[in-house]
Amino acid sequence: MFVALLVWSLYSYMHDLFAFASVQAAQEKNQVWEVKLETAGLSLGLVGNTCLAFLFFPVARGSSVLQFVGLTSEASIKYHIWLGHITMAIFTAHGLCYVIYWSRTQQISQMLEWTKFRTDKAKVSNVAGETALLAGLVMWATSFGRIRRKFFELFYYSHHLYVVFVIFYVFHIGFAESCHILPGFYLFLIDRYLRLLQSQKKIRSVAARILPSKTVELNFSKSSGLSYAPTSIAFINVPAISRMQWHPFTITSNSNMDSDEISVVIKCDGSWSHELYQILSSPSPTSRLEVSVEGPYEPPSTNFMRYEKLVLVSGGSGITPFISVIREMNFQSNRRGNRTPRIHLICAFKKYANLAMLELLLPVSGTTLDLSRLQLQIEAYITQETEPKTVNKSSIRTILFKPDPSDAPVSAVLGPNSWLWLGAIISSSFIIFLLLIGLLTRFYIFPIDQNTNMKYPMPASAAFGMLFVCVAITIAASAAFLWNNRENGKELNQIRTIDMSTPAPSPASLVYETELESFPHQSLRQATTVLLGRRPNLKKILSELKEENIGVYVSGPRTMRQEVAAVCSSFSTDNLHFESISFSW
Repeated sequence: MFVALLVWSLYSYMHDLFAFASVQAAQEKNQVWEVKLETAGLSLGLVGNTCLAFLFFPVARGSSVLQFVGLTSEASIKYHIWLGHITMAIFTAHGLCYVIYWSRTQQISQMLEWTKFRTDKAKVSNVAGETALLAGLVMWATSFGRIRRKFFELFYYSHHLYVVFVIFYVFHIGFAESCHILPGFYLFLIDRYLRLLQSQKKIRSVAARILPSKTVELNFSKSSGLSYAPTSIAFINVPAISRMQWHPFTITSNSNMDSDEISVVIKCDGSWSHELYQILSSPSPTSRLEVSVEGPYEPPSTNFMRYEKLVLVSGGSGITPFISVIREMNFQSNRRGNRTPRIHLICAFKKYANLAMLELLLPVSGTTLDLSRLQLQIEAYITQETEPKTVNKSSIRTILFKPDPSDAPVSAVLGPNSWLWLGAIISSSFIIFLLLIGLLTRFYIFPIDQNTNMKYPMPASAAFGMLFVCVAITIAASAAFLWNNRENGKELNQIRTIDMSTPAPSPASLVYETELESFPHQSLRQATTVLLGRRPNLKKILSELKEENIGVYVSGPRTMRQEVAAVCSSFSTDNLHFESISFSW
């Protein structure tokens, strides 16, 4: 539908403008095709503006727009990628049309034109447009899949050129004409500034579990008022590795079962995660891990309780979102009067050591809940090994971190009523912006335009417009953040009082090891069947399901997701619901 909109818009613009091509060619003494080329370039620029208007909506992680259309911040990224490719393809064609037109009509000097005042012949600033296009081309070149995966840091840092792109885009066409992109970019700026405020906090790290499969579970203190749904994600920054890099990870804890802690699982796969693993797995690990957290960000819908049976299919680290689901079901099963669905977890691992991932089904601090109440069946498939490894090689190492008075628990950036506060920030900041623009226009720009022979410069007007947007958002968002921070300060003081009264662990007790045979709970071991040297026969397993209402969720490599989707679509029944869950580790 969106592509159809773009095609129709391009046709409409070109159809209307081509009607005057002959007259314009006669007036300018150019050939008709040259005028049509310029007209095509203008039409492409106008269509590109439509793409740009939607480009920033998917990357506003905390925006209510994503929740409204049923998207998570992770799932929405693909729409940002699609829009980015379309936008840059159109803007590149837009620029090429004008460069060819100028070279054919001996007007190549137009490339160096910086328009200060809008006239019939000079309506835009060409140098600003070229600067914006160059910044966009650098971002575009580094965003293709192969380059992004192989040189992620290059992609990450070059994408900060969006600031240059937007600023010079506004200088290119003027602030008033760029207001069509304001809704999406305005929500993105608010979200980005709130994330900046939240990221300034140093979070209290409680513990880390080092698994033999080069996997790390990090546990942080959290505010008791912070609640989140299963399969939520959080962005983690470790300044000791990089102050600029933020990485998303699926939250494996459950806000009901783990009331004062939040945990994520990180697989050693890449330079950043490898360096973190080296820090924690060293013989003398650090006693304090400085971490900043953004989030958590919830999925749009997680009503797992509506099914009679849940079939959870995972491959490798794809088990991480299901850890929070199983913990939630365990909590619900221990509540009086609650009837929870039966759970069939089908997990595939390459190595026997990866079975330690099942240890994460229980929190590091243990649980008082009765796991036997949960109707759980686990089938663990080891695909690349036919013999179990010795227990001594499969130990789990737990590191306890020392508390620091400057650390704070993870809390919602706008408190428990975040949607009300977000609405207040959007409305109040926009009112402030309109007041600032109105005062500037009435008492400064209007007297110059109307009462003198001068004309107010277009770049200065654009600069004031961008400045006032930033000032309005800063005032409104900072006020809301400081108010909520004051409320959270009371709980923070209580946590610090408890930390000061609790004796600090001795160096000998900071690190201890447990063997897989002693964990997890006896009920969990009894529910687990390990199958070596085999892959799960998903078609056979799913065909044997007899329940009336079944939810099938898959999390893992693309091939596994496609296989499960194909198997589910082959069943001609309405009692089977299939959904693919994205995960980050």
